[in-house]
Amino acid sequence: MKNIDKLTRSPGRSELSRREFISRALAMGLTLPAAISLADSPAMAAPPKTGGRMRIGLGLGSTTNTLDPATFEDTYMQIVGFGLRNCLTEINNEDQLVSELAESWEGSADATEWTFELKKGIEFHSGKTMDAEDVIASLQHHLGENSTSLVYSILAPIEEIRADGKSTIAIKLSNGNADFPYLLSDYHIAILPARDGVVDWRSGDGTGAYKLKNFEPGISTSMVRNPNYWKEGHGHFDEAEILSIIDTNARTSALVSGEIDAMDRVDLKTAHLLGKRPGINLKETQGTLHYVYSMFCDTPPFDNPDVRLALKYGIDRQDLLDKLLFGHGYVGNDHPIGRSNKYFATELPQRPYDPDKAKYHLKKAGLTELTVPLSAADAAFSGAVDGALLYKEHASKAGINIDVIREPNDGYWENVWDKKPFVASYWSGRVTEDWVFSSIYAEGVSLNETHWANPRFNDLLKQARSEQDTGKRGEMYFEMQKLCSDDGGVIAPVFSNYVFATNDKVAHNRMSAAWDMDGIKCLERWWFA
Repeated sequence: MKNIDKLTRSPGRSELSRREFISRALAMGLTLPAAISLADSPAMAAPPKTGGRMRIGLGLGSTTNTLDPATFEDTYMQIVGFGLRNCLTEINNEDQLVSELAESWEGSADATEWTFELKKGIEFHSGKTMDAEDVIASLQHHLGENSTSLVYSILAPIEEIRADGKSTIAIKLSNGNADFPYLLSDYHIAILPARDGVVDWRSGDGTGAYKLKNFEPGISTSMVRNPNYWKEGHGHFDEAEILSIIDTNARTSALVSGEIDAMDRVDLKTAHLLGKRPGINLKETQGTLHYVYSMFCDTPPFDNPDVRLALKYGIDRQDLLDKLLFGHGYVGNDHPIGRSNKYFATELPQRPYDPDKAKYHLKKAGLTELTVPLSAADAAFSGAVDGALLYKEHASKAGINIDVIREPNDGYWENVWDKKPFVASYWSGRVTEDWVFSSIYAEGVSLNETHWANPRFNDLLKQARSEQDTGKRGEMYFEMQKLCSDDGGVIAPVFSNYVFATNDKVAHNRMSAAWDMDGIKCLERWWFA
């Protein structure tokens, strides 16, 4: 460690190339993610410069995309959304909760009442000054009996929102929620301009670093820099273009040939080779991204808990980590809480690959063998089909025949996910336990892809949300992770690092691991060196 510190502090450090710095750090014993993180620290980055046209190729995007943040489902629209708009709060590049459009906030002792003071003088691209009316309408956009918003479930506890002047809003919740300010950093809950209580999402108007120039769903989105952006030190590109390039090879070729400046979802099989190419920098962060195979808990045979356990014991997680992620991550335990979460259940026994145990649970379910279809496409995650085929091999030793159905990448999220009973999927996770549990695992929420409904889990979810004692809260979250692992419909075999790449013109400070591509805020945080 002394050698690492010496390398970091050495007078000649700024003269080292990023690649040379990483090579030396690896030779001193650092892991690749740690070496990359250290190389990308603020001390290694040149001061930000303004200018240039940033082109990003992403492995997601659909012709059904809209500019309504309530509908955002994938990285493509998340990056577009954060280029155009801001939220009340933000997870910064240090993965800490900070203010964004809210200047400050304060909660009552029982966390049921929250007051937010808004920053003053911030304008939308259209010139309208943001005020409490816009914030209230933006929150109410997700509420109401007929709401189809993907964050309805986490905002549903709001009983009342009122303005106290133009710069203060007060929110009353039906139940206490100590994490409520975190929720308001969700990319769905962007603040939009409002008129007569109705938000304008169609125009793309926002308070963000970029103004919308053109939006072609499933193809490309172009923006120009907002010269009046209120956030100092952010939003450096003159122009930005986000391209949907679903095919990994095409995306990689576009980066190598110089057609784009950055890409997500690097093919992990060839990541080491891409990182060696002149002019290309491989990026890696570790957060809460996890890959899953999800089953409907209300559809036979998955409605039997023993069948679900048999399928969980029938997968070799380490084999997937080695052959699918090539070590760029760690094994999962069939729940969504990652090592970076505060209440990660470190003492929960890791579920092993155990074909005999899988057979035992099949027998308990009254079965000697089992055949199930599993739908997968690489649109779900890079290597989803290969992972499904590996899973098929693993499960066969337990008398389970997994019939892998290769689905088209195009339209996967509209036609397969949440339509078929056993599918490949992925989740970025969330910074807090309540956030991910409330969004994806609570009974009846729109993103509950397994239709799981466990009464004990849902009771604990409400209790833990308002519990101020961190010890008691930790015990509740431990039990909830165990309930997900033992009873839930999600097989979460691996947590994956975010692995993406840029050309060597792209510079940045420390990158957030809260979501992909620097917390999906690459447009306002990166610049050309």
